[in-house]
Amino acid sequence: MNRWFVVLGAIIIQINLGAVYAWSLFNQPLINKFGWAREDVVFTFSITIAVFAFFTIFAGRLQDKIGPRWVATIGGILLGIGLILSSQATTLFQLYLFYGVIGGAGIGMTYVCPLSACVKWFPDKRGLISGLAVAGFGLGGLVYQPVITGLINMTGVSNTFLYLGFIYLFFVVAGAQLLKNPPSALLTNETKHANSVKLIKPTRQFSPKEMLRTHQFYLLWFMFLFGTMTGLMVISFAVDIGVEVAGVNIEKAANAVMVIAIFNAAGRIILGNISDRFGRINTLIFIYILTTLVLLFMSFGTMNYTLFLVSVSIIGFGFGGFLSLFPSVTADFYGTKNIGSNYGLMYQAYGISAFVGPFVLNAISFTQAFIIASLFCVLSILMAKVIKLPEHTKSQRIVTEEAYEK
Repeated sequence: MNRWFVVLGAIIIQINLGAVYAWSLFNQPLINKFGWAREDVVFTFSITIAVFAFFTIFAGRLQDKIGPRWVATIGGILLGIGLILSSQATTLFQLYLFYGVIGGAGIGMTYVCPLSACVKWFPDKRGLISGLAVAGFGLGGLVYQPVITGLINMTGVSNTFLYLGFIYLFFVVAGAQLLKNPPSALLTNETKHANSVKLIKPTRQFSPKEMLRTHQFYLLWFMFLFGTMTGLMVISFAVDIGVEVAGVNIEKAANAVMVIAIFNAAGRIILGNISDRFGRINTLIFIYILTTLVLLFMSFGTMNYTLFLVSVSIIGFGFGGFLSLFPSVTADFYGTKNIGSNYGLMYQAYGISAFVGPFVLNAISFTQAFIIASLFCVLSILMAKVIKLPEHTKSQRIVTEEAYEK
């Protein structure tokens, strides 16, 4: 099987899963139809992200056992059913259950499968390929924005859920049929396709339990938490930041949504590729430094419309980089055999950041939140400087060190 078909399937799947980022388009139509409070409607998105992150644990473990195709197919069916049922929701509880829990579970079951498969097929290009695999997720909201807006205007919000359910069901299940793990020989000789000397020092394949016993996991977990928390903090309130901090009108501030989506996707591909050349940890340190500088500027600098767009673009670029690099970092540190299970555990940091980031920004002023976030980034830099590969035994060595740190 041509390994690039796996990448194609991954991109198809991720674009449809990433449409979840367009949830804000449903807020006002649902408020208008049912008279619900805005914060109650928005809470649907938080439930979805939390359930999504939680289910990556089970999906990762299951796909390690039975393969990514079947697990992603199940996830696509769940996502479609969740959206179809949401079209019949008349209470908040029903919306939370159908869209948030069932739909979120479908996303979580599916998300880790293309990532795991791609990382296994491309041991020589982990950063680039994981970036491509998740770039679709970053673009999903942008791709589906006109689709969702058009459907709502033509058919109403409830029918939009119905049509989207069938669309997601078709494309995710179709993309899942292209997913397949590589031959076992590739998993036990990951340097076979290497095309440069910039590889990583031999390490062994860790089970989830073994990974959890290493202190490196917790350093990486908090680095992931702090990085994605900062990104979600800015992304969730980008329009409000433009209005309150940059002093622009809401129409201009809304342009940040599209700009962030573009740079988010670009960061996943570009920074993933850079990490293959200069090392994963070195690239992470670069992102944290860049993010820190932008946050400090947003705290103490004078903002106008142009500088506002530049600032949120850089934050979105770095955020995409975090989501691109950490699957590869997990594989570098703990091997690819159990990458689905291991990254599912690592990914819980992102699920928690979906609550923590927006909560912090909503509780205090923007300036205070930016300063706190910059301190978290500095702490992440310090953790990145001291982290080393887990100890291993000579008999369990199978992969290479320069993709970890040159």
